[in-house]
Amino acid sequence: MAEITYLEAIREALFEEMERDVNVMCLGEDIGAYGGAFKVTDGLLDTFGETRVIDSPISEIAIVGAAAGAAHMGMRPVVEMQFIDFMANAYDMLTNYVATARYRAFLPCPMVVRGPSGGYVRGGPFHSQNPEAGFIHTPGLKVVYPSTAQDAKGLMKSAIRDDDCVLFFEHKYLYRRIKAEMPAGDHIVPIGKARIAREGRDLSIITYAATVWKALDAADQLEKEDGLSVEIVDLRSLAPLDDDAVQATVRKTNRVLIVHEDTRTGGLAGEITARINESSFAWLDAPVLRVTAHDVPLPYAPSLEDYVLPQTADIVRAARTLAAY
Repeated sequence: MAEITYLEAIREALFEEMERDVNVMCLGEDIGAYGGAFKVTDGLLDTFGETRVIDSPISEIAIVGAAAGAAHMGMRPVVEMQFIDFMANAYDMLTNYVATARYRAFLPCPMVVRGPSGGYVRGGPFHSQNPEAGFIHTPGLKVVYPSTAQDAKGLMKSAIRDDDCVLFFEHKYLYRRIKAEMPAGDHIVPIGKARIAREGRDLSIITYAATVWKALDAADQLEKEDGLSVEIVDLRSLAPLDDDAVQATVRKTNRVLIVHEDTRTGGLAGEITARINESSFAWLDAPVLRVTAHDVPLPYAPSLEDYVLPQTADIVRAARTLAAY
């Protein structure tokens, strides 16, 4: 079976789900004739027609509101944000309306809001953000952020079939850089389950999205130069969070480093640290450490972006500090 990219895996999931269920539809800016800003939806319009692949006006709040109405009426819309940064324009609709619809009024809201996120591509402050923490705080929303092509496809299929709104973050740096063969059949990855990206015994790195690959590079370097065996947990789902997987790795290695591309203040690392302290403090042989982006808007200049975002060298330094306790 041929390998496909992370981007192609998402597209394949959309094709398969739209073929499987006539209620699945897509809407967003330039997703039809143009095929999406990054060509994720390329070919969908020709296959499924303009009633199921809808080019929308440039209004994120209107797109999400229309999707919510369609979901209430039995459809399963998949919304594309051209860049996930602009999901902020639909924050009110997502957090005040969509997230509470089932709780308030028993209104079904099976919809996916997906789009390219993250840095490492010199996109500047409007096209490189990781705003996941702003939505994890809202009950009623599910948030996923895959790091591999297989997980991108499997989680997208799960998200489309889920009866709640799922925010699906796609790291644009990974779109065409990583490939994998897809498992045969109906490949599904359950929401809410982390995976072990690398087995280890000396310390654990808990991470997600593009920094999984930075962590893997760091683990190779640490093993070669320091003889350290590093376990890497890829969260995949951020809400709900896989507490069992987090606790298991803490109790296995007793040292934890949390890495993510989002900013340090208010980022998911703080929540994970709190949960570890509540559930597994007695198992720790060292304080939980964090490697994150700095608390500044992401610069456009390559040298400044590299400084602000977590790099392999930053992870190696933090891991060595952790191992020395």
